[in-house]
Amino acid sequence: MDHKQAAIDILNEVGKDNIVAAAHCATRLRLVVKDEDKIDQKGLDGNSAVKGTFRVNGQYQIIIGPGDVDKVYDQLIGLTGLKEVTPDALKEVAAKDQKKNPLMDLIKVLSDIFVPLIPALIAGGLLMALNNVLVSPGLFGPKALVGMYPGIKGLTEMINTFASAPFAFLPILLGFSATRRFGGNAYLGATMGMIMVMPSLINGYGVADALAKGTMTYWNVFGWNIAQAGYQGQVLPVLAVAFILANVEKWLHKKMPATLDFIFTPMITIIFTAFITFAFVGPVLRIAGNGLTDGIVYLYNASGFIGSTIFGLVYSPIVITGLHQSFPAIETQLLANIAKTGGDFFFPIASMANAAQGAACLAIFFLTKDKKEKGLASSSGLSALLGITEPAIFGVNLKKRFPFIIGMIGSAVGCFFVGLFGIRSSALGAAGIIGFISIPVKFYLPFFFAIALSIVVAFTGTLVYGKRVMGTTTDDDTVADDGTTATATPAALADAVVAAPVDGTVVSLKTVDDQVFASEMMGKGAAIVPSDDNIYAPVAGTITVAYPTKHAYGLLADDGAEVLIHLGIDTVKLDGNHFTTTVSQGQHIDVGEVLGTMDRTAVKAAGYDTTVMIVVTNTASYASVDRIDNDQVSHGDPVVALTGQTSDAPVAANL
Repeated sequence: MDHKQAAIDILNEVGKDNIVAAAHCATRLRLVVKDEDKIDQKGLDGNSAVKGTFRVNGQYQIIIGPGDVDKVYDQLIGLTGLKEVTPDALKEVAAKDQKKNPLMDLIKVLSDIFVPLIPALIAGGLLMALNNVLVSPGLFGPKALVGMYPGIKGLTEMINTFASAPFAFLPILLGFSATRRFGGNAYLGATMGMIMVMPSLINGYGVADALAKGTMTYWNVFGWNIAQAGYQGQVLPVLAVAFILANVEKWLHKKMPATLDFIFTPMITIIFTAFITFAFVGPVLRIAGNGLTDGIVYLYNASGFIGSTIFGLVYSPIVITGLHQSFPAIETQLLANIAKTGGDFFFPIASMANAAQGAACLAIFFLTKDKKEKGLASSSGLSALLGITEPAIFGVNLKKRFPFIIGMIGSAVGCFFVGLFGIRSSALGAAGIIGFISIPVKFYLPFFFAIALSIVVAFTGTLVYGKRVMGTTTDDDTVADDGTTATATPAALADAVVAAPVDGTVVSLKTVDDQVFASEMMGKGAAIVPSDDNIYAPVAGTITVAYPTKHAYGLLADDGAEVLIHLGIDTVKLDGNHFTTTVSQGQHIDVGEVLGTMDRTAVKAAGYDTTVMIVVTNTASYASVDRIDNDQVSHGDPVVALTGQTSDAPVAANL
């Protein structure tokens, strides 16, 4: 790569005077720009040095790749005269540069609170779905499975108990997560959640009935009767209580003498927050929360299939704005009161929209001849079908516009039948083709019918329309002397295996909490949740990247594979703290040789994910790059298999 020319091209496409500040990590340039509308996105998409672009947290990020990004960055700094800044400093610049949007700030807060809870809610929901399979008659015969095989009755009861726990004790989970988000002690938040669902209180689901029948019990405090009402199934009161608790605690920390702070601040915080919860905040927000839930359910039921069709049409545009991050707050309330609400109608609509965008993206795979776009369309399309749509929407569909719009239409068609059949989910889960797991058995057939229609309409519509509007030659094609089109093929590489660089548990690269790696923009590979601090060489070859921050290594294997090892997520911000390295750029290493260490305990304590990503950055040069089906590995065990284009072709490095 000509790094200076790459920097010049990027400056021309972004705008030299449009850049406010710039930094870089192991794989990408991170820019804060004055006006994103002035960026030549088409030019960047066609830039051979650029592997992809995306926007996040006020930053415009350009993926270059390890071994090149630092050199392009140096050239860019030299050409612009900008001051070099760290990723942390750039984040502060981006935060100051962003215009305040109260709605988006609220959505960010809700997302921060609810996203960590989703695994627990999914686990409970899927167990609930399993229970439904066991107790639903007519699915496998005239009787339910538990009726046909009485021996599983105890197991069924156990599963039902397990499934109910996350929802019955939701205030504890919410109290912990919300208090942490608001800057308080998360364990005090969990304690407050426990107080709100104490068994001695009237169960939250029976409060209305107890009030109607006059059986509510009260605490008498100086002649003031305070209802002993629980808050099972409630969301809004818990969020408000967590906010109050966090701020009371922080205020007390400032005012309380250091010698008394540790002992008395937690006690005063709990007793004050608990009192106002049961006396004022809880009763008022219980009414508000119930009213909000009832209103949403009423509007959806009243609008019927018309409402579901419109919602399905606009769901993907909502994803673009980020507003969908607020939906878990509503879905949680719907699921917690499933006996009254009938379930979550957001989930099946999201499943239709995600599947439709995935199908439209896959159609581009069959239409385009551009190898870069073809690879992105295949991986992103499959990811969207399984419920993760951002790579498909931002990486493919929105760039061409028509796949996104046709995907919206496909979603609307599927959602028409979602509303017509009244499909609801009984759990959170992966909103896509496997979403049926979260759907009650009685809705299986209409769900499959609706999602199949979404996929067929989106895929066929994109394919038919795309053939009319898309050209037949690309930058990867060359014109022969006779005027025919010939397609260039990548250099052939030999079959090879990449070993695990660390001991631990192997997980799919697509599941890591980093958009660039999860979307496989950088290439395919695997991820490992480490159980040891030592990092070892996964291949024999040359160190091409050894950053001063010590959080990433690039290697050119002797057999031609280009391998990136990235230690943790966003750990570039640690600026080398908690990492050591024993190698330098240009050094030749053997498989199993120690590269360095990562202090996992310290990195976690600093708030960072320690997952190690292993990526083959020249994936396009291979016929296939596949994660080997291992669960637990030791360093040196095979973790990624590479299949070359031909078995006898010469090995060539794709630099």
